[in-house]
Amino acid sequence: MTPTERKILAAFDANPQAELPLATWASDAEAQSAIAPMIERGWLRVRGAPQTVARTEDGRLQLAGPRDVTLYSRPGCRLCEEAKTQIAPLLAEFGARLREINIDEDPALRARYDYDVPVIFLGARKAAKHRVDLKQFRRQLKEAGEVES
Repeated sequence: MTPTERKILAAFDANPQAELPLATWASDAEAQSAIAPMIERGWLRVRGAPQTVARTEDGRLQLAGPRDVTLYSRPGCRLCEEAKTQIAPLLAEFGARLREINIDEDPALRARYDYDVPVIFLGARKAAKHRVDLKQFRRQLKEAGEVES
């Protein structure tokens, strides 16, 4: 990811649900030329009012650190709760951050993960789905820390 792409994706951090007008980057030719490829990659999508874009979940994952853990789940999912409980001690041990995403709140995520929850990402990479292999997840967290250093 280029620094310009990172800057564009990070512009949504204050309000991840926000739609930003393309005019936000009007004075930055490099940013203007980066937006169309980011839409093609699925990191941004055209939303609402004409000439506005929003960051997708895939775009948010691009900014995730190596020990940022994303758990895609839904309310009432027994396997999701089990996975969350199982990984909690490892998250604490490795200083990893957990972000839980309810797939039912996003039609694109529901379509992608409807029958696969829980799905766990470590950084921008899928680490597990359905059930967590704790030995493997521990190894992945350890390796993520080595990449970080």
